[in-house]
Amino acid sequence: MENYRRVVVTGMGAISPVGKGVEENWRNLVDGVNGIDEITLFDTTDFKAKLDGEVKDFNPRDYMDKSDVLKTDRYAQFAIAAAKEAVEMSNIIGSVDPERLAVYFGTGIGGMATFVKEHNTLLKRGPGRVSPFFVPMMIANMSSGLISIRYNAQGPAMPAVTACASGTNAIGEAMRLIRHGYADAVIAGGSEAAICECGVAGFINMQALSTATDRNAASLPFDKRRSGFVIAEGGAALILEEYEHAKKRGAAIYAELVGYGSTSDAYHITAPRADAEGARRAMSQALQEAGYSSDDSVYVNAHGTGTPLNDKAETLAIKHALGEEAARKAVISSTKSMTGHMLGAAGALEAIVSIKALETGIIPPTINLLEKDEECDLDYAPLKAVRKDITLAISNSLGFGGHNGCLAFRRV
Repeated sequence: MENYRRVVVTGMGAISPVGKGVEENWRNLVDGVNGIDEITLFDTTDFKAKLDGEVKDFNPRDYMDKSDVLKTDRYAQFAIAAAKEAVEMSNIIGSVDPERLAVYFGTGIGGMATFVKEHNTLLKRGPGRVSPFFVPMMIANMSSGLISIRYNAQGPAMPAVTACASGTNAIGEAMRLIRHGYADAVIAGGSEAAICECGVAGFINMQALSTATDRNAASLPFDKRRSGFVIAEGGAALILEEYEHAKKRGAAIYAELVGYGSTSDAYHITAPRADAEGARRAMSQALQEAGYSSDDSVYVNAHGTGTPLNDKAETLAIKHALGEEAARKAVISSTKSMTGHMLGAAGALEAIVSIKALETGIIPPTINLLEKDEECDLDYAPLKAVRKDITLAISNSLGFGGHNGCLAFRRV
């Protein structure tokens, strides 16, 4: 790996149920602010699940023109909002050849709310009333396309569509794009806005969602009481840049992306492997690339969804990847306890959390973790943030379909 081009992070952007902007998100996550509340985006009278993680007071006009707002799905609006903050933080535009600037942006589902709305229009009002913008608003590649148009990024512009691993895979594949010389910088991340009647009903009927009515007893990663995840929405973006390119232009460097692992369980459409071997291999690949050793002080931002199978399997994967002794020394947390599960955007936001943990030496908590499961027996930073000077931060994402992704970061 010594001959590969180094990849660093020079900008970040985030919009989530706990805040708009990286600093507000970080402050609230460290403070243990719970972004989960009652669903307001539709009437839940006939729905078993009543809670979600919504982006509050979101006005797309803060990020784009009115004419563009009318032609974009909410998931793409979140992507543009996150990318705007990251691009402005990095000052990358104007300092990179447009043909060497790429966009890799993930989503699990794309414009689902648009799909449902226009399908209802078709049934009620006929084919002539379906919006001419239906297809571009719906398709999963449109966030990467819109970002590339806005910033004249003429390199590859692609989505990663790997369910809950989408954001992580987008960032990891973007890293490889730079490492192998195909780009000098990439706007990478993920976004999701799937909180609509059809999406929530589908997750309820597959018994994936928590049906708790208490917002402090709903998203419970690693807790014995956990019974499913809480669906959420948002977007997050990183500017990845080749190290020498960033150094030459005097860019602020927030972290180095030093490892990436991507594997498939090849096992089941929703359930993780009981032996956690797929997740373990993804973590091991990222750790090997990162030059992990027993001397490292490690933070793991866990996938930690709060589903019975995920948390148990992920704990096992962490033990096998780090080694039992090192796993017990590592600090782990699931910020989904506060944000809920942002699906395709989750990995991108959690990459930012990992970077901020490296930068500040603060590990955000797993809130509401009151009854630890006997099979989840590691240090999950329960209830309150902890201070720890870490040398390596890794972020896990495990998606339906058996997709496993892991990113590893170090300070430069």
